Amino acid sequence: MALAAERGARRASGVGVRLLPAHEAGPADVLAAQAYLWATPETLAAIAGLMKDFFDRSYYAVLDRIQARPYALMVCAGSDGSNAVRQVERIATGWRLRKVAEPLIVCTHAQTPQAILAPKQMDAQQLHTCEELGEALATGLALGMF
Repeated sequence: MALAAERGARRASGVGVRLLPAHEAGPADVLAAQAYLWATPETLAAIAGLMKDFFDRSYYAVLDRIQARPYALMVCAGSDGSNAVRQVERIATGWRLRKVAEPLIVCTHAQTPQAILAPKQMDAQQLHTCEELGEALATGLALGMF
């Protein structure tokens, strides 16, 4: 999902794009970015642990320094995804960010231990939707809409 969104974002001209794993990103990266597109799996009805760690390490360090910046969110979920969305939206509200797209939830329907642990494969339409979200965010930024 993240790679597809990055491909889409790179189609927008005049916008720098960086794709960072959550464990490599931190407050300096949040401050340097003009917009955010977060991608996370939902694990046990919550954002992934590494994503939570990123937010834990970054939240107070950038509080009151990034308000009004645009963001969008993608969640890969086994059955629902709504709780992960709520968690990220609460963080974004605390940071006073501006949601510029409805959250994209890709449901894999992984319900057995084997399916949950297996690498996820997105179909072409799901990946295209991720690309479109990345492109829309970057294009809006390039055009000064956000």
